[in-house]
Amino acid sequence: MERAALAKFIEQQVTMIYMAKDGSLTKRQVKIERINDTSVTGYCFLRKQLRTFRTDRILAIQPKRNTWRMSS
Repeated sequence: MERAALAKFIEQQVTMIYMAKDGSLTKRQVKIERINDTSVTGYCFLRKQLRTFRTDRILAIQPKRNTWRMSS
């Protein structure tokens, strides 16, 4: 995925489909902190730590939708 396409997600929580180097796919919730030419760094809610993701392995990304619930 290109840097320009990712730039709009800086400081946002997103849902990301990511391919590991072994070819396995994961769906992750990530709050993006930094973006450079080859990687994205952000807090991964799956691993509960700051992680770096290679941009060429990000297959899809979309903003996390907020769901609102009424309390009773």
